[in-house]
Amino acid sequence: MRRLVLFIIAFIAWFLLVWPFDTLTNHLRWQSVIAGLVVALLTTIIFGEVRPRVPRQGIIKRCLWAICYLPVLFWYCLLANLDVVYRVLHPEMPIKPGIVKVKTSLSTASAITALCNSITLTPGTLTVDLTEDGYLYIHWINVRATDIEKASRIIVSRFERILRRIFE
Repeated sequence: MRRLVLFIIAFIAWFLLVWPFDTLTNHLRWQSVIAGLVVALLTTIIFGEVRPRVPRQGIIKRCLWAICYLPVLFWYCLLANLDVVYRVLHPEMPIKPGIVKVKTSLSTASAITALCNSITLTPGTLTVDLTEDGYLYIHWINVRATDIEKASRIIVSRFERILRRIFE
């Protein structure tokens, strides 16, 4: 039953992404449908036994926090984009690139992964490495602080607050 549900979800996702209807002739493109069936089948075979570790308690609250996280991530991505555009278009190109060490207080693998991806999605920063003891190495286009606590406050804390409510 689990594999059937995964197959249906994968096929619906493929169908919506590809939209195999020809708008000029209003016909279904069967080659796209067949490719979607094949991809959904391969997805089911490869990931059918993978079970994510999702805490069952408070799932609705976690989903609401995840929905709240999207505008926060979007806002910081927008600010970072404007900052990078300013630095690129400025005649003197005021950049001070470097790798800084920051500390995260998140403990679950899912939360740390989401944090690393959020940092990497924000222009001007890139997660380079993660250590076992919760330190992240971040490449920063304009290093404003080399102190671990101050850099953590600037880069990490804005995402950690909400990610903790979602994943921990």
